[in-house]
Amino acid sequence: MKFNLNSIQKKWNKDNPYDFSDLKAVFINCTLKKSPSLSHTEGLMAMSQTIMEANGVKTKIIRAVDHEIAYGVYPDMTEHGWEKDDWPSIQDKVMEANILVIGTPIWLGEKSSIATKVIERLYGFSGNLNKAGQYAYYGKAGGCLVTGNEDGIKHCSMNILYSLQHLGYTIPPQADAGWIGEAGPGPSYLDENSGGLENDFTTRNTTFMTWNLMHLARLLKDGIPAFGNIRSEWDKSDHDHPNPEYR
Repeated sequence: MKFNLNSIQKKWNKDNPYDFSDLKAVFINCTLKKSPSLSHTEGLMAMSQTIMEANGVKTKIIRAVDHEIAYGVYPDMTEHGWEKDDWPSIQDKVMEANILVIGTPIWLGEKSSIATKVIERLYGFSGNLNKAGQYAYYGKAGGCLVTGNEDGIKHCSMNILYSLQHLGYTIPPQADAGWIGEAGPGPSYLDENSGGLENDFTTRNTTFMTWNLMHLARLLKDGIPAFGNIRSEWDKSDHDHPNPEYR
């Protein structure tokens, strides 16, 4: 899905002095609708994706519900009783990417059940280590986009961004954006006369989030320094307690 950018978005793309051409981004759309149903969440993600691609970032949107993703917190749940699990191939794409954006609709004030499952599966890989001996997601930037027609953007964003940083992702400034219409049943982001596409607040915040993710991923390309965060060094230390009286 391509997004028609406004004049300032196009100007920033044209005047961009930074090279992002070696970066990759994965967007995981956690809509409850299978393809080819229209996803308003994907409509908002398309704005961010279009900006990234205009600046040389290689992107991919994955609609999680289109895949058979098993429940669980292990990297491959076929090793734990499930007959099929598409998650390992998605995990490979996540690990190849410098940027991860999770998109979700709001249901009952919360992120979708699919978003919860995706984060649980990401968590299942977080104990793995990178080549420097740090946790696997170190050196990657994370953000989120939220849509709906009921309150909850900030609540969902807090949960998703906390989860990503806890797993090892680095979160840039203003790493979330979203759109909601009037409270209660009503038009969604891409619906005619919803006001979503024309909403300056949503457009600005999505644009800022996208540029902040690209800038941070550029800074993190060489990785977070491997000092003071090496799991193997911690494990082989004797864990002496400097204050034995407080044991």
